[in-house]
Amino acid sequence: MSAEHTHEEHAHEHEGMTKSKIWQVFFYLLGITTVEFFIALYMIPKGLIGHGIGNFAYIILTLVKAYYIVAYFMHLKFEKYAFKTGIVLSLIFIVYFIILMLTEGSYQFLHVN
Repeated sequence: MSAEHTHEEHAHEHEGMTKSKIWQVFFYLLGITTVEFFIALYMIPKGLIGHGIGNFAYIILTLVKAYYIVAYFMHLKFEKYAFKTGIVLSLIFIVYFIILMLTEGSYQFLHVN
C-alpha cells in the first residue's frame, strides 16, 4: 500500500468534515451554550423556572453538546458501527458503575450501629 493510497483513504473517510460543517457545528454549540447561560443567568434567578427543571435542562443540553463534540470534532460520526457501539456501551457501564458506587458508598453512613 503506498502512502498516496493511504492518504486518499483517510481523506475519503472524513469527507463529511468541511469548513462549513465545522462552522455549522460551532454555531450549534454556541447556541446551546447561549441557552444554558440564559437559563442560568435570567430564567432561574427571575423565578421563571425552578432549579429542578433548570438542572434537567442543563443535563440535556450538555449531553447534546457532548454528542456534537464527540461526533464531529473527535470524528466518531465517521467511524464504523461496531466501534461506536463499543464506546457507547463502555460509557453506559462507566456511568452505571459511578452511580452504583455513589449509592453503595452512602449506604454505610445510613446503617451505622
